[in-house]
Amino acid sequence: MKKFIYLTSILVCLIAYKATAQFTLSAEVRPRSEFRNGFKTLTDESKDPAFFTEQRSRLYMDYMDDKFKFKLALQDIRIWGETSQIFKEEYGKTFISEAWGQYYFTPTFSVRAGRQILSYDNQRFLGGLEWAQQGRRHDALLFQYEGIENKTKLHLGFAYNQDDDVAEPGFLQAPGADFYSVGGNYKTMQFAWFNKGFGSSSLSLLALNAGYQNAADSSVSYKQTFGAIGSTSLGAVKLAGDFYYQTGSQGGNDISALLAGVNATFKTPVTPLTLGVEYISGDDDPTDGKSNNFSPDFGTNHAHNGFMDYFFVGPANGAVGVTDLYLKTKFNFAGGALKVHAHEFLTGSTQVAGDGSELEKTMGTEIDLVYGKQLAKGVTWNIGYSHMFATDTMEALRGGDKGAIQNWAWTMLTFKPTLFTSK
Repeated sequence: MKKFIYLTSILVCLIAYKATAQFTLSAEVRPRSEFRNGFKTLTDESKDPAFFTEQRSRLYMDYMDDKFKFKLALQDIRIWGETSQIFKEEYGKTFISEAWGQYYFTPTFSVRAGRQILSYDNQRFLGGLEWAQQGRRHDALLFQYEGIENKTKLHLGFAYNQDDDVAEPGFLQAPGADFYSVGGNYKTMQFAWFNKGFGSSSLSLLALNAGYQNAADSSVSYKQTFGAIGSTSLGAVKLAGDFYYQTGSQGGNDISALLAGVNATFKTPVTPLTLGVEYISGDDDPTDGKSNNFSPDFGTNHAHNGFMDYFFVGPANGAVGVTDLYLKTKFNFAGGALKVHAHEFLTGSTQVAGDGSELEKTMGTEIDLVYGKQLAKGVTWNIGYSHMFATDTMEALRGGDKGAIQNWAWTMLTFKPTLFTSK
């Protein structure tokens, strides 16, 4: 961490000495305390609730010249108390969150290279996952065309990942050097994202190919995802929807899966109301060599399907899929804003009980409450409470006890000041 502080000090001095470009130094400290009692999956009376505080600390350095941009973000993530008060060594918790440079060939065409956030549209499939303290980042090359006048954007992204289990010179010819052993990540990825604005309407198209290392040998399986995301306004009603289809193969299974969602937001004299439904396909028979289980691999999944993260955050959902019927609204309250979300969850596939009988579709109802308020410039406070009312089907699929109280509560303070800005 000392090296990072020294580096920052040197950069600030250099920019202050020769301020021919704009340099901004900002920071973030975000502690969040959580009470978990049925978070992600059902609990029972034999398990004690969990309580902890996790903190994110970041330092952002942004540099912008007439021909290029540069960003460096340093990050430390830790649980309060996991390190002794008096210590000489600790686990490595400090690392680079973002580190990229972007060169502009023209005002509308550029290339960005380095560790960066890939976040598009409603972040359903590609998102920064900033709710998680560590976020989600990609080591990638990104070509961008962004036309302001014609409201047209085209991004082309490329990535090829490798690990360090074989020393660097060995990559030239060592046996097995090309085997990628980082679990849960792609080995290679290419995508194209196109967006066009039409007045109050917008349409995005996405095509993404991801290659995953097969565990048995050095071969790679490729999975493709195609998406269409749109929104429009019809008077006082805003309509939005998205559709994704996955094909290819992974883990020896051929893939044919989909996600489809649509919602409508109505303005009322009191508060906007959003009604929506989302269907994410599951797999009726995971043993038939075919997979119908859609996976939103790189999205901000916490923002969808309930804040208690029962679906697609970690492996808890398996191949069940989900149909999510939801109602969302937001009130101005006590100088801040109160969000109220209600979800009714059904399975996205046919599931059977241990005796071979078919389970009911309904898995449970979740209520989410989140209050947020700006306390001062650069300081915000959020507090939330969620409750899951589970059914027999949820208990059969997840275990635990549906009769036990299933809830989650949290509070978070975010300090995000701008420390220095050159003119």
